[in-house]
Amino acid sequence: MKNSFIKGAFILGMAGIIVKFIGAFFRIPLGRIIGSEGLGYYQAGYSVFNFLLAFTAAGLPTAISKLVSEKRVKGDYKGAHKVFKTAFFLLLGLGLVGTIVFALITSYLVNEIFKNPNAYYAVMALAPALIFICLLAAFRGYFQGMKNMKPTATSQVVEQLARVTIGLTLAVVLLNKLDVRFAAAGASFGATAGGLFGLVIMLYIYQKQKNSIIPRDIEHIQVEEERTKQIIKNILKISIPISIGAAVMPLINMLDTIVVIRRLQDIGFTTEEANSLFGQLSGMATTMVNFPQVITVAIAMSVVPVISESAEIGKWDDVREDTKSAVKLALLIGLPAAVGLATLSHPIMAMLFPDEPASVGRILLFLSWAVIFLTQVQTLTGVLQGLGKPHIPVRNLIIGAGVKLVITYILTGIEIINVLGGAIGTVSAYFVAFTLNLIAVKKETGVVFSKREFLLKPILSAGIMGLIVLIVYHQLYPFLGNTIATLSSIVIGGITYGIMLLKTKTLGQVELELLPGSKKIIKVLRHFKLI
Repeated sequence: MKNSFIKGAFILGMAGIIVKFIGAFFRIPLGRIIGSEGLGYYQAGYSVFNFLLAFTAAGLPTAISKLVSEKRVKGDYKGAHKVFKTAFFLLLGLGLVGTIVFALITSYLVNEIFKNPNAYYAVMALAPALIFICLLAAFRGYFQGMKNMKPTATSQVVEQLARVTIGLTLAVVLLNKLDVRFAAAGASFGATAGGLFGLVIMLYIYQKQKNSIIPRDIEHIQVEEERTKQIIKNILKISIPISIGAAVMPLINMLDTIVVIRRLQDIGFTTEEANSLFGQLSGMATTMVNFPQVITVAIAMSVVPVISESAEIGKWDDVREDTKSAVKLALLIGLPAAVGLATLSHPIMAMLFPDEPASVGRILLFLSWAVIFLTQVQTLTGVLQGLGKPHIPVRNLIIGAGVKLVITYILTGIEIINVLGGAIGTVSAYFVAFTLNLIAVKKETGVVFSKREFLLKPILSAGIMGLIVLIVYHQLYPFLGNTIATLSSIVIGGITYGIMLLKTKTLGQVELELLPGSKKIIKVLRHFKLI
């Protein structure tokens, strides 16, 4: 069992990288098509949309999956299907209400709350998506509870591909025919179209498999039928705490939407200028910061059952070892990512968004350090959830969000800092949440982290990597230009970091043996005398 979550995290991480790559393929070209102004309108809607989505796409599928799984284990397949049907109609109602409310409050949101009236069409285009996402949650929870992950995976890929294809196409067409406001709305509508396509493919899978879902040989099993009212109560009881926790991070992002644009206008920026700077912060720089967390989300998901099982049977040494492994792995991902993004902040943004001013590089320079703390927050949250303490990371994130609100409000209102205040506020929020989570994990488990293993060696490795990256970029830039110099620096930096981890024995044979394909990896490293 020890450290078994790492292989699971690797597999989940690879799947997450594919999905994230598709998302990046959308955001980066979109930024080049509609610019920071268009992304500002686009992000305004998504901050609210993602907040509402936390209550359907996070908690409800988990609750449905758990209840369906409990019925399946008992052989009560009809009861499992009743849970699904009850959840389906519950989510249909929630989706309809959510869509109507979202549409009705859009005007008030953009005019009075966001102070960004040109975002009206981009926000409104997202309203219908709530219905489709809610219904998808019902299907996904059901199939996951039946231990069939393929429908969820298939629908996610179809949903994302439709979102990218239709969103980009509409952005280009509407930009040429109308203006950037409608182009941003077209990009937003990609989420609605993606939800619809994802639901269609899920309905197709369900229709194809529904006759084989309930095995005929268990018809004789007599189980008391659970009342619909009790099923709804159970779904809400499980999903609400999870949803509240999942809503905290979208809430942090929504604070930027509310505070940043208003404060920028307070210090003299026009609505368009404020919106453009907000687009650089939330639509461009944040996209880069979100990449590394793909792996750490997988670590967090994988560590929960391992910690839970060890704690349940009192194997606290295993809990401490697994906690240290998870934290170390997240650190070895988050630290070099932060250093790399900071070191190449201007070249990366110039490569991806060549039409944007230098300010977008400065934003990434400040925001990049959030990666270290964000990846740790996610991993430590997984540990605390495994210990049966899910309320602790939720509380800590809420405290972090409060810190962010204060810092962002104050700093963004200072003319010389302006939008960088939002970036500093985000870093501060995750730093506070990380610190509080770390204190809680130490208290609950008694784990002790070696400064040599968890600070000195990783910082040395990442520091030398950053220095090499900087030197390589400045040597290559005059001859090869920004794009090739940047990409070459990233590759060389990655190789340097890997060598440093091995040379400093931050990663040894024990850790390498936990990875899929470890025998081949170790053989190659031994050939080059790296271990």
